[in-house]
Amino acid sequence: MNDEMNSMSSNDVWDLVELPKGAKAIGCKWIFKTKKDSLGNIEIYKAGLVAKGFTQKEGIDYKETFSPVSKKDSLRIILALVAHFDFELQQMDVKTAFLNGQLEEEVYMKQPEGFSSIGNENLVCKLKKSIYGLKQASRQSGI
Repeated sequence: MNDEMNSMSSNDVWDLVELPKGAKAIGCKWIFKTKKDSLGNIEIYKAGLVAKGFTQKEGIDYKETFSPVSKKDSLRIILALVAHFDFELQQMDVKTAFLNGQLEEEVYMKQPEGFSSIGNENLVCKLKKSIYGLKQASRQSGI
C-alpha cells in the first residue's frame, strides 16, 4: 500500500482540496493481489488503489468512456515488417500507465482509507490524473 501511495505521490495524481459546494466525492478502495511464480509459490503481494467509478454520473464526472484500441491487422503488419527487415522486436510494460492520463473533468475522490492526511481529514482528492476504476480511465491513459 505504501508503494502504491508513493507511486501516486511521485506521479502527482491529486491535490487535497475542500469539496466545492454541489460537488460529490466518489469513493475509493484498496484491492489486493498475490502474484505467484510458475510453480505456485508466492512471489509478491500487491496493493492497488481504485476509484469507485460506478458512482460517477455521465455528463458530470465523465463525458466519454471509449478507448482507442489496436486491431489485429495492425499487429500483423508490424510483425510482418519485423520479419521482412529482420528487425528486433521488444515488449515493455508501463507500470503506471494509467497515471499518465490527464483528466479533463473535475473529479473529486475521498482520501484513501488508512492514508488520510493528518490534520486534513476533511479534505478530498481533486484528481489531476486518471486512476483505475474511473469510467474514463482507459480513454485517458495515454497508451
